[in-house]
Amino acid sequence: MTFAMWAGIAVSVMTIIGGVGAAIRFLVKHYLYELKPNSGSSMNDRIARLETRLDEIYKFLLEK
Repeated sequence: MTFAMWAGIAVSVMTIIGGVGAAIRFLVKHYLYELKPNSGSSMNDRIARLETRLDEIYKFLLEK
């Protein structure tokens, strides 16, 4: 194989690795954004509401 072929393969592999890395970075950034509170619609806010409701249910059950 010539140098041009090796260079082409190296560029192709680096492009694929870069694309996969960019996709993983996008997904991680998206999921981390969901964990920040933002006035009610994020996953963190939903979990906080569920925990509050569970605490109220536990208190109610312990009173009986």
